[in-house]
Amino acid sequence: MKTWHLFLLPLIAEFIIGCGSAENKSKEIASSKGISNSKRFASSKGNANSKEMTNSIGMKLVRIPKGKFMMGSREREVGREDNETQHEVILTKDFYLGIYEVTQAEYEKVMGNNPSEFKGASTPVEMVSWNDASEFCKKLSDFPEEKKAGRVYRLPTEAQWEYACRAGTTTPFHFGNELNGTQANCNGAEPYGTEAKGPYLEKTSAVGSYPPNAWGLYDMHGNVDEWCSDWYGEYLVTRNTDPQGPQKGEVRVLRGGSWNFHSKNCRASFRNVDVLGNRNCDNGFRVLLPLDF
Repeated sequence: MKTWHLFLLPLIAEFIIGCGSAENKSKEIASSKGISNSKRFASSKGNANSKEMTNSIGMKLVRIPKGKFMMGSREREVGREDNETQHEVILTKDFYLGIYEVTQAEYEKVMGNNPSEFKGASTPVEMVSWNDASEFCKKLSDFPEEKKAGRVYRLPTEAQWEYACRAGTTTPFHFGNELNGTQANCNGAEPYGTEAKGPYLEKTSAVGSYPPNAWGLYDMHGNVDEWCSDWYGEYLVTRNTDPQGPQKGEVRVLRGGSWNFHSKNCRASFRNVDVLGNRNCDNGFRVLLPLDF
């Protein structure tokens, strides 16, 4: 197990890296600044007006409608961190988002390798850094059919990710107020709400193994922690339109929690971070496709 010490101006965050037992193999972060501790879609090839689309490597995406929402958590939400200040965000454009986390089969098709700790073609790729995820998006965009269609993939912003995860809900999870490992792949031994202790699989599960949210997205809570495009920074508490995050920083944001995270750290508002080059068996991603192709 490796221990990383990262210094961010007044912030000191300790990263616990590795693939051992619960919590000590995740990189949930504790800091003084609040960085804490049934596949059913069969879609056509699609175009910019389709609700769902399948790209040239068989990856399925769903169209997310533009709108506004309250990003962050309410002050009384159990497990809330100081960096989850609630504020209004407006997203002015629809976008496509991967229905599933990027699988190992998809990753290998694009990148030519599979670095994952937990092998399985239909399970999400992990042991990928932010740099790896970004490179995947670039290489996928360069595939002949994707390039011909003008499709340029990228990681979602933190705001786009949370908006898509919530799918119009305001509860800690898109399915409600409780989580114990039966609704999503997380460490169910540490349940959230009034739920009894649930399963802890100690590994990833095949994408789509748990029910989707209202917009048809699977595994937005748990399974793998998902890289976002943003540098980490404190929220601007005024109304934000299409926020992109800080222009520079030291660490990138991940969202959703993983198979190894306590339930409270799989909430829709929970913010995790990691350095760009770090590879961890908790970390994966899903892709976003802007609607300007």
